[in-house]
Amino acid sequence: MKIIRQPGKMSVEMRKCRRAGKSIGLVPTMGALHEGHFSLIRKARKENDIVAVSIFVNPAQFGPGEDFKKYPRQSGKDTVYCRRMGADFVFSPCAKDMYPEGYSTFVNVDGLSDALCGSSRPGHFRGVATVLSKLFNIVLPDTVYMGQKDAQQSVIVSRMARDLNFPLKVKVSPTVRGKDGLALSSRNTYLKEKDRASAAVLFKSLKLAETMVKNGQRNSARIIKSMKNLIEKNAAPRIDYIKIVDRRNLKAVQKVKSGDLIALAVRFGRTRLIDNTIIKDT
Repeated sequence: MKIIRQPGKMSVEMRKCRRAGKSIGLVPTMGALHEGHFSLIRKARKENDIVAVSIFVNPAQFGPGEDFKKYPRQSGKDTVYCRRMGADFVFSPCAKDMYPEGYSTFVNVDGLSDALCGSSRPGHFRGVATVLSKLFNIVLPDTVYMGQKDAQQSVIVSRMARDLNFPLKVKVSPTVRGKDGLALSSRNTYLKEKDRASAAVLFKSLKLAETMVKNGQRNSARIIKSMKNLIEKNAAPRIDYIKIVDRRNLKAVQKVKSGDLIALAVRFGRTRLIDNTIIKDT
């Protein structure tokens, strides 16, 4: 496995792979890898000749007062994990190489970036779209692997790839969860013990919503109210949002249908967690 830090050198290596006719799978991450990431790497390994994992804590997607400086970093462990998972390349650049002095070009996906998390994290998805467009140009992947936990991100990236004619597919894999249902996240390490136990209510609220839909409830406001009541009854969080949206455009819906996305963001202490579920056939 090769560990590369310079964008130019990574680009040269990837072009060699392309000229050799090899397929490339990219797993973009910010490090602090966990089983959710591992599942994506394993899938990429199964489906491609070459697997590249990017590890880059992207400053462009953090707003003022957010956790950029304290975001968990464990580069040594992460490279060991990548080797064990069968990655061929780890691309781990520094910020000054990805955003050199005078950098002034950004990518924004209008509309989609302003919904859900975008309303409380202005500029976040501009940073995500920008860094991923750079990674696509550097790594030249055939397929990009993302997790369903970051549902809005995957929708935005898929739209960006389509709109900008990137010749690749975005594959989204199911959310990987702990035994209590909490979606695995690098930010889970921030949680205090009591908050970690309380956070399991997020998955319970999503399962409640699924059950309500299965039993015939289609009114999104009633479903959201029941989810909110359950969360507030079982924990002392601050709810950022609970919304039911059309997965194609992330616009709120009044009547739930198959394929709609139920998404939420909730703070436990200072830690903001997100989760979601997609409504199955109704």
